[in-house]
Amino acid sequence: MSLFFIAVGSLCGICGILAILLVIADRHLNDYGTCAITINGGDRKLDVKGGESLLSTLVGESIFIPSACGGRGSCGLCKLKVNAGAPPLLPTEEPHLSKDEAKDNVRLSCQIKVRQDMDIVIPEELFSIRQFRAVVASIRDMTYDIKRIRFELIDPETIDIVPGQYIQLEAPAYAQSPEPVYRAYSIATDPRDTRHIELLIRRVPNGICTTWVFDHLKEGQEVTLNGPYGDFRIQETDADMIFVAGGSGMAPFLSMLAHMHNEESKRRCTYFFGANARRDLFCLEEMAEYEKKLPNFRFVPCLARPDEGDNWDGDTGLVTQVMDKYITDFSDKEAYLCGSPGMIDASIKVLTAKGMPEARVFYDKFA
Repeated sequence: MSLFFIAVGSLCGICGILAILLVIADRHLNDYGTCAITINGGDRKLDVKGGESLLSTLVGESIFIPSACGGRGSCGLCKLKVNAGAPPLLPTEEPHLSKDEAKDNVRLSCQIKVRQDMDIVIPEELFSIRQFRAVVASIRDMTYDIKRIRFELIDPETIDIVPGQYIQLEAPAYAQSPEPVYRAYSIATDPRDTRHIELLIRRVPNGICTTWVFDHLKEGQEVTLNGPYGDFRIQETDADMIFVAGGSGMAPFLSMLAHMHNEESKRRCTYFFGANARRDLFCLEEMAEYEKKLPNFRFVPCLARPDEGDNWDGDTGLVTQVMDKYITDFSDKEAYLCGSPGMIDASIKVLTAKGMPEARVFYDKFA
């Protein structure tokens, strides 16, 4: 049996090495020359060096397309309509495209290479996305694996956000990554503060950006950001709201709660926050302050697996189980979810089973 696993491991290693060599060979041995990219029927035209992904090529021209996964093809956000010049649909794209999107020439811009002239369509609102230089004003440990980082903007000096949006942080080239990569993080800032951006970043084992953040990023260091992106936001209704999150999914709700306080909101809101053990909880004092400042706000933290010695007398169980216990009818409410795909899918199942129309469920699903 051990020989079998050794053989499988060796084969995977060889395949990985071959894949890397193919990428290097394609980048350095194939010369695609200069390619023309026509945008929105000729409103704009770019002459670019061929060979890179469409996403990377556009970033190089200061055109920023949403990409929560940093171009790995796992988030499905970097969709663009490509009328001409794209290869046949790739297997890595198919899971993220509906049949109608595929028929309409919608593609994942991170997966297709610029190897010839292209004709593409970019939504006009994306041309307003800007790149920012910023300096790290502070880094705070919220838990053993989550940091709260505050950036002060340098150029441009201000940004306007809608609570719920996200921004992309560039991790520069370092030992673990030979080239810069972007990763998306929800904005945790009070929207009135136009000079700063705050992010909650959770360490991902061997994650390119989070390793850089946790092991290399220092206060006073200059960074590059771009954004803001996204349409996750509070709807302008009077419906009671349900917030559901875990871990760094707290971020957009910090911004939303600050906005509700600024607007002196009277809307009813119950925020269910799930964690494994006591050491995974944070911002408890901040939530207690919002419970004082917002008359109809309630924060419900819960632990799935409290450790011995946690002395936890709050709710236990998965966040979906606790939510299900507290509320019997969701038909007249709205839900806002932020977290892993598994948590969001499980929450939607509970919400819809108790009467909430899926059209009233709004979420930011981590890639």
